[in-house]
Amino acid sequence: MESVPVATNEKKNVKGEATMNDVKHADEPVEISDGTFEAEVLSSDIPVLLDFWAPWCGPCLMIAPTLKEVAKEKAGVVKVAKLNTDENPMTPGKFGIMGIPTLILFKDGQIVDRLVGAVPKKKILEILEKV
Repeated sequence: MESVPVATNEKKNVKGEATMNDVKHADEPVEISDGTFEAEVLSSDIPVLLDFWAPWCGPCLMIAPTLKEVAKEKAGVVKVAKLNTDENPMTPGKFGIMGIPTLILFKDGQIVDRLVGAVPKKKILEILEKV
């Protein structure tokens, strides 16, 4: 069975799979972990909107479709990424995440802005104007 590419401009590893570090222009949110945070977010060549979430979190699930829309609309301009706080507790601890969903906008490895809660798409797009 042939696989369908999940992003444009992706590179393949020796097994022919897309590598996370090279999926920079994804038109869907990219799943990251504590282990890939630095490469995917801090070292990204485009701004990153990082969603700290968990599968049991109702408000997190409510904004997930909005984040997919934003990822598609801003592909190549802003990377939308998701970090599951249950599976990856180190990164949320470093950034003082006290509630989820929390969205943090990074540019050049620095925090530009932060939103907490299930915010409307308009509010998300407003902070993206800062980059």
